[in-house]
Amino acid sequence: MADKVLIYSRFPKTMMARFAERFELLDTGGKPAREVFSADELGDIRAMLTAGSSPLGAEAMDLFPKLGAIVCYGTGYDGVDLKAAAARNIAVGHSPGANAASVADIAMTLMLAATRRILVADQYVRSGDWAASKQSPMMRPQAGMPGRRIGVYGMGEIGRKIAARCAAFESEVGYFSRSKYDLPYQYFPTLEALADWCSVLMIAVRAGAETQHVVNADILKRLGADGYVVNIARGSVVDEKALVAALIDKTIAGAGLDVYEKEPHAPDALTGLPNVVFAPHLGGHTLESHVAMQSCVLANLTAFFAGRSLPYGVKLA
Repeated sequence: MADKVLIYSRFPKTMMARFAERFELLDTGGKPAREVFSADELGDIRAMLTAGSSPLGAEAMDLFPKLGAIVCYGTGYDGVDLKAAAARNIAVGHSPGANAASVADIAMTLMLAATRRILVADQYVRSGDWAASKQSPMMRPQAGMPGRRIGVYGMGEIGRKIAARCAAFESEVGYFSRSKYDLPYQYFPTLEALADWCSVLMIAVRAGAETQHVVNADILKRLGADGYVVNIARGSVVDEKALVAALIDKTIAGAGLDVYEKEPHAPDALTGLPNVVFAPHLGGHTLESHVAMQSCVLANLTAFFAGRSLPYGVKLA
């Protein structure tokens, strides 16, 4: 008999196909588990698969008395209460670095699109303004990449790939992280110091209580009128109201965003701004990344049901 795995978050069925070949999946479709399955069915669940950003606290864990493993699809696990998991002897796993390259690629795409105003340029062509030689202040020459100062906030797998890509564009790279590493980039002791130095702030830090709204009005002001913010981490890291204000009053020049405080993000004051480039949280959404993330999930689940430690486990609080 196949081991049972509860699909706690909502995922496309195509993304679950590899898991269905190995396990019996109980799919909630993103609904509360109690609305979909009986207490008896939930009582037998030993492992669950979730999106790392889905809230999963002590109360939810207590619905599954036999739960021993929470496996996150992707690198993030900010929605999981690690202290509650540790108190219940529940292992937590994720897919570290599996989507790092594709997320770094989106970071670069957003930065180039924002700093070179590609969306504005696209509309300039489509509208006929270019053919009509109509002048546009938004089409003024912009600074290029050579010599541009790029600040990377967070120097994990994704941050390192972003830094390497920026260096290949002949940019200066600096970073702030909890730890200083032996890397060929300038290290800054604080986020404030990094923001004072750079003109593009790349946010690649892991989300958590310590990074909630850490990119606030003060950090944005330090970037200056020629500064840009690119966020491919989590929306919670940026104070979105402060960002809107900074973009409207031109405290900063623009932004590139793949993540938001509330997802999916509905049209509002932020999406109405012409100096922002948006993506619908698709940084890790490539064929190669999904194969890699699924392989990590399979390895974690297989190890758990075999009584072994998770090969891609999260250090619990």
